[in-house]
Amino acid sequence: MTSSDLLLAGGTLVDGTGAAPRAADVLVRGEWIAGVLAPGATVSGARTIDVSGRVVCPGFVDIHTHSDLALLSNPKAHSKVRQGVTTEVVGNCGLGVAPVGTDVAGLRSAVAYLDLDPAVEIAWRTVGEYLDAVAGTSVHVATLAGHIPLRAAVMGLADRPATTAEIDDMCALLTNALADGALGLSTGLVYPPLRAARTAELRALAEVVADHDAVFAWHLRDYGDDLVPSATEAVRIAQLTGARTQISHLAAVGKRNWGRVRDVLAMAGPLIGFDAYPYLAGNAPLSQLLPDQVTVDDLADPVVRERVEVAWRGNPVPWTEITVAGGATDAVLGRTIASLAGESRSASAVAMDLIAAYGHAVIMTAGGRSETDLRTVLGHPATVVASDGLALDPDGPTGHGFPHPRSFGTFPRAVAKFGANLAAIVHKCTRQPAEQVGLTDRGVVAPGRRADLVVLDMERLADRATFTRPHRFPGGVDLVLVAGTTVVTGEEHTGATPGTVVRRAER
Repeated sequence: MTSSDLLLAGGTLVDGTGAAPRAADVLVRGEWIAGVLAPGATVSGARTIDVSGRVVCPGFVDIHTHSDLALLSNPKAHSKVRQGVTTEVVGNCGLGVAPVGTDVAGLRSAVAYLDLDPAVEIAWRTVGEYLDAVAGTSVHVATLAGHIPLRAAVMGLADRPATTAEIDDMCALLTNALADGALGLSTGLVYPPLRAARTAELRALAEVVADHDAVFAWHLRDYGDDLVPSATEAVRIAQLTGARTQISHLAAVGKRNWGRVRDVLAMAGPLIGFDAYPYLAGNAPLSQLLPDQVTVDDLADPVVRERVEVAWRGNPVPWTEITVAGGATDAVLGRTIASLAGESRSASAVAMDLIAAYGHAVIMTAGGRSETDLRTVLGHPATVVASDGLALDPDGPTGHGFPHPRSFGTFPRAVAKFGANLAAIVHKCTRQPAEQVGLTDRGVVAPGRRADLVVLDMERLADRATFTRPHRFPGGVDLVLVAGTTVVTGEEHTGATPGTVVRRAER
């Protein structure tokens, strides 16, 4: 026994392994779990917290987040830790912020989706220096190397295929990023300039990932009409290289595409996993809708605008289901593109004007998804829960606009709404995602594992954030320990910042 011993007594343990819930007390010593004890065990000198009637489980491991810059603005990670997240993996969808080349402003423009607080300065150059900069938050932080930063550092933001020499340089930068501690690589093939990436580039980068036994996370080229061929591309690269591959936020967009997630899930295997968030709308830069070979600057050309207008007539999601969520003037936030157009203008023209004015910073929330598909994806054994959100502070610079409620409520919503089998859904939020990105010291309540723990009141557990009132914390998350330190108690943040930086270890 030490003076730092803490006993969570009287609760129901859901340990993260998928095993059935059981009565057990959990002993914490410093940053680690020291024991899982029979109910009623006496530990002399330990501070005891009575958690009777509540569930004790591992802290949630969110392997798909976009908090790269938000954590530097909001190190207390309010919206994440208040929902029970204790580890965040940033650098997803190819939109990371390291490594950094000479054009910092250009990189910030390309990844504007992440860039909510202009006061945050990008003063690092390497992945290792970024991880040093983000140290000291309320959650543990790990990163993937983003494909956009790799490309930008080598060839700028040119929207064209890379040459052989440029591919070699990107591979060298990726090797350095993995040596610095990145857990793997992410790409986002819907975003310029990554949509110009061809098989040779993707295969070469995947070979580096495979050589280091890291993970390759894919935001596919398309989640609508071309969902299946887009997923097939990712699976083919995995088969060619042996790279462990994570298909990000799997969904089928547009009613005509509902059901196609089954075809993608059928591609699951030892190398292929998926993640998903429990909502029926997505959130992304509005510029994501631009056709291939059209850039933000091209929208000044009336001929290009006409071509975009024609291309958008086939969009699977109507303008009535696309809302301006952030990155633009307050007058348009929270309104659909269709309502902004009214009767006098085309919705396509309004969308192009917004993109031309605000670039990649203007954010949309888009519907067009199926509840049946969502349950199919979340129920698949190869799928884990991940937020695709950011660590936001409602009262700070990151609290502007109408962010997706997933940033505040993903994990309580997943457990409360999709947790008929409580042990299975907790496993998808803890041990399974940790293992998919190579983290072996968390995600399970067992001696020798990190003391990242969450206490849930299942009767009150609920996400309270909505698309119209997104800045609302969930209910029923009664206690969150990060590395043995209390960060949330009674649904209040203590102000503690015990989180550590997690660097990949060679295996």
